[in-house]
Amino acid sequence: MAKNTGKIVKYRKPLNVNIGMLIFAVIFIYMVFSVYTYLTKEKIQFYEVADGSIMDDRSYTGIILRQETTEYADSAGYINYYVREGKRASVNTCVYSIDESGDLSSFLEEQNEGAGAFTAQDLSNIRKQLNTYSVAYSDEKFDSVYDVRYTLEAMVMEYTNFNALDSQEQLINEMGINFKQVVTPVSGVISYGIDGFETLTVPQINESVFDRSGYTKAITKAGQRVEPGTPVYKVITEDSWSVVFSLEEEDALEFSSRGSLKVSFPGHNLVTSGVFSIVTGGDGKAYGKLDFDKYMVQFVSDRYVDFEIVTETTEGLKIPISSVTTKNFYLVPVEFLTKGGDGLEDGFNKEVYSEAGTSVLFVPTTIYYSNGEYYYIDCDKDQMIQAGDYLVRPDSAERFQVGITASLQGVYNINRGYTVFKQIEVLAQSDEFYTIRKNMSYGLNVYDHIVLNASIIEEEGVFVYQ
Repeated sequence: MAKNTGKIVKYRKPLNVNIGMLIFAVIFIYMVFSVYTYLTKEKIQFYEVADGSIMDDRSYTGIILRQETTEYADSAGYINYYVREGKRASVNTCVYSIDESGDLSSFLEEQNEGAGAFTAQDLSNIRKQLNTYSVAYSDEKFDSVYDVRYTLEAMVMEYTNFNALDSQEQLINEMGINFKQVVTPVSGVISYGIDGFETLTVPQINESVFDRSGYTKAITKAGQRVEPGTPVYKVITEDSWSVVFSLEEEDALEFSSRGSLKVSFPGHNLVTSGVFSIVTGGDGKAYGKLDFDKYMVQFVSDRYVDFEIVTETTEGLKIPISSVTTKNFYLVPVEFLTKGGDGLEDGFNKEVYSEAGTSVLFVPTTIYYSNGEYYYIDCDKDQMIQAGDYLVRPDSAERFQVGITASLQGVYNINRGYTVFKQIEVLAQSDEFYTIRKNMSYGLNVYDHIVLNASIIEEEGVFVYQ
């Protein structure tokens, strides 16, 4: 019997493709790609157009000059104040007391511990002082925090001492505490910061007085021991005050013909006008001088003040600079504009050609701007009017070939959920915003929504989510 010499051939299983798994994999990959694209794509944010203005101003730092009289202690002892900073006092008003033994200071401290010594007006004044400082604060002038600290401490001691002395006068007499009350010899506004510039006048002004690096202000705190001759407070006897500041040559030329300037004090939320003059300092240089007859009390604790001279205020619509872009348009003479068959749509008669001959087709067109001579129309590739087309003037055989272009500055309006270019006219500019003309034909209105960052929009008509 013959042997079976046949070879064993391995059976290969047929390739079975699971269509369902393949479809699922494709869908999964698509979803992953879509999520990744959504997460990495820059989101379109919008800005709501609002009325606004931009002040064309210039910043300066000036030194304040006032009519100030410094008063000195005439005996040694512990001092206690009874008139707060910035309060107006009449002649013979008790400003402070001198207690040689320190018993009065100890008594007042004991009476004020844990007592509700502040009135509603006291708390209001302290809050106002803090608010004023917080508005004007900057890291570059951190040293001013110490002046504010001492001023607040003086205010607190003045309030508590005054209230305690008023309510405990009989007890003080029974305890035999001896102290001397000192009254002011003249009427005026009381201040406790002594800086050595109390007698400074215009002929003494030079560049060195504007160097704040070495500026110091001494404040004698309530409860502190003083020696005879120590400056303890000053009286500002006049409501008029002045600000002297360095003046550049171009500023001097611009302001020389003006008798007054509009001034903004950002740290005090104040805008007012001051009488302007150019004065000569002790170093022979020209300085600007602003004279005021009110608001002195608001600056009673200040020697230096930051301010802005407002040269022009521009009113209009306020929009971010980042929202502005430019776009090209075809220019078509205004005489070629016509109405469609229904008399509602604006457009142009376009010359078209066919085997039957030449005819005219009305093309509805969006007008973006008009300068009185030309209309600006879209020149995107998907529009029905393109370069080289001929437009026919209504009721005439006159023709115009499309091709002249010009650019417009504008923003993308998204009121309808997709981007629509709107032309703007910039009137003024700050660091982050433009002020643009309002009530323009084909322009923006208050409360319109525009794309915040126009650089991410490549073409008009992009659908956006709001």
